Amino acid sequence: MINRKLGFLLLGIGLVFLTLLVVIANNFYDRAEQLGCFPDTEACIAVDSSLTVTHIGFGVIGFILALGTYLLFFYSGEQAIISRLEEEKVRALKADKISLIMRAMDDSEQRVFRMVAEQDGISQSTLVLRSGLSKAKVSEILSNFEAKKLLKRVKKGKINFVYCLEC
Repeated sequence: MINRKLGFLLLGIGLVFLTLLVVIANNFYDRAEQLGCFPDTEACIAVDSSLTVTHIGFGVIGFILALGTYLLFFYSGEQAIISRLEEEKVRALKADKISLIMRAMDDSEQRVFRMVAEQDGISQSTLVLRSGLSKAKVSEILSNFEAKKLLKRVKKGKINFVYCLEC
């Protein structure tokens, strides 16, 4: 939001200075016309150097207007960068937390937990098929995880869906 305000401010300042510069340049052109300038006259050289300065001023004003337009319309700002960094930090913390939790598990528990973490809301029957473990073993593992408050099972009809609480 600050960048938008700065963009409006720069555009306003740029337009004011542009107006002033156009008035000044017109005065110099009128003066050159009144003097009937030819390149060899001293008065014409002064008017010519003044016009050169105004042309440089037009370049500076153009830059200010372009910067104001960029800040107003195209600059996403620090907020987008900060939010993206925070999201990455949260993901990294979750990954670290999951790796710490999985260190205390045996291979079959790790396999089941990893599957639930990868596909939250997976059905218990799908876990049995994908893990290659028996129904009883998967049920026992899930009960242990529920007791540790790592997972929860939600029964919908005859199917248990497994959701990760620590992912």
